[in-house]
Amino acid sequence: MATQLEKALAGTVTEEMARAAVREHVPPERVREEIACGRAVLPFNTAHAPETAAVVGRSFQTKVNANLGRSAACSSEAEETEKTRRAIELGADFVMDLSVGPDLAALREALLRAARVPLGTVPIYEALARANGSTAALTDDMLLAVIEEQARQGVDFMTLHAGLRLAHLPLALKRRMGIVSRGGAILARWMRERDRDNPLLARWDEILEICRRHDVTVSLGDGLRPGCLADASDAAQFAELDTLGELVRLCRSAGVQVMVEGPGHVPFDQIAMNMERERAVCDDAPFYVLGPVVTDIAPGYDHITSCIGATMAAYHGAALLCYVTPSEHLRLPTPDDVRAGVVAYRIAAHAADVALGRPGCREADDRMAKARMEFDWNAQFALALDGQTARAMYEQGRTGDAAPQEYCSMCGQDFCAVRATRELAAESEPHAAAAGAP
Repeated sequence: MATQLEKALAGTVTEEMARAAVREHVPPERVREEIACGRAVLPFNTAHAPETAAVVGRSFQTKVNANLGRSAACSSEAEETEKTRRAIELGADFVMDLSVGPDLAALREALLRAARVPLGTVPIYEALARANGSTAALTDDMLLAVIEEQARQGVDFMTLHAGLRLAHLPLALKRRMGIVSRGGAILARWMRERDRDNPLLARWDEILEICRRHDVTVSLGDGLRPGCLADASDAAQFAELDTLGELVRLCRSAGVQVMVEGPGHVPFDQIAMNMERERAVCDDAPFYVLGPVVTDIAPGYDHITSCIGATMAAYHGAALLCYVTPSEHLRLPTPDDVRAGVVAYRIAAHAADVALGRPGCREADDRMAKARMEFDWNAQFALALDGQTARAMYEQGRTGDAAPQEYCSMCGQDFCAVRATRELAAESEPHAAAAGAP
């Protein structure tokens, strides 16, 4: 079976490309061309066949991913399935299962059924679980077996931390926070224990064959992403990025779709440089960024600190934004945290798309302005990124009877500027007509 990349290179516009083009308001051929040259990917494992075909690339609307998954300490299949449904209902374009612990195949099957959008995983988590949490017992054969099984099950894209090298570890260990990537830390310990290089890199050709056979999109993990502002844009981060650039070219030559994961904590003034450097090093492969988080001192509000960075990143070329929830750095996210994270990141993605002039993206804003001027509350709630919350806030502040009000409780009837403007416009109409009379 040919991959989306191989079909694009052969000049074929697939059904999935055509569906993605409708959403993007562009010709299907534009989607094919961007996939063919590697500037875009369309994760779509036919064993899952998600209902939504979403193309990721800087020429298209910015997409949002929601991380989910059971931790070693808490949660359940039912709760993670509910989070998956909630994230998708709120507009997440992708979801990732980051679960650890036992019975991961059964949990993933439930999430695949619930996910009508592409679903991703980090295979090394399950591989370590099979090794009973021991990196000493973890083998590269285990890793390949997990990748094969997850691909066969229907996973659409996989984070593979293949760019982290044994030679990078001294650079990372000089940092203030060292290695904050869970997958990166697992591989670092594995390499240090054996004094061997990355097992994913050693078996890369075999991994690419598995991914090509199932059309799994490779998401090259940033195992050395900075975990605090002090570690941003350092030698460790960029050494790994250079390796990721080499892996991008190997993926493409094997017919495998590939995107690159980007930094976590980055000062606001360094974001544009990071986006531009990835484009240059990785031949414009789609950039999938976590945040970036622009300050380290707002636990409980990191969905805000990170979506500030995400807007800037998307404006400068990031194609897929991985959400951060309010509970980042504190605990496993709840369903309410998932809601806050997805909505914050949809705001960030939309703001960047409007600024970049993406086709069709400003239309909803203009309709919202019209609905506000007309006090059409139902239209406002329908257009809102989170209409349920908007309606609840409005109802909480209502005064008077149940009839629709031409004001809200912020200003009240007598001080409403919009109401006053409408009255002024109505009063001016007869004067304008008289002035125009012969």
